[in-house]
Amino acid sequence: MVVTGGQRNDGAMMQDTLKDIYVPRPTGRPRTTPDTVMADRGYTSGVNREYLRDHHVKAVIPQKKNEIASRKKKGSKGGRPPAFDAEAYKGRNVVERSFNSVKQWRGLATRYDKLAVTYRSATVLHAILQWLQI
Repeated sequence: MVVTGGQRNDGAMMQDTLKDIYVPRPTGRPRTTPDTVMADRGYTSGVNREYLRDHHVKAVIPQKKNEIASRKKKGSKGGRPPAFDAEAYKGRNVVERSFNSVKQWRGLATRYDKLAVTYRSATVLHAILQWLQI
């Protein structure tokens, strides 16, 4: 989990979040790169798409309406639209529901904590409780 200031754009933190992935395996090296990244329109920047392409990660991110209009306005020079798997994107509702669950915790929803480390510890505690389903 990466905790940033409330005014910080989430899309700018995608690379830092992906660099923190560390999934141990029964044998061999731990997994550090996902196969697919599903995200909302806030993560559709060219920088993020290029990073995912360079790391051979499939991006399931819809384009913003203004990006689509801008590309179409350029005509044939606008290029092809990025690939988008609409069927896979339907599974993103699980993530949205988990965020809604986090919002039920008053301290997390209102961000009363002054220190980022305190706020992060509360999010980790909530994730553990969710995982244990207590």
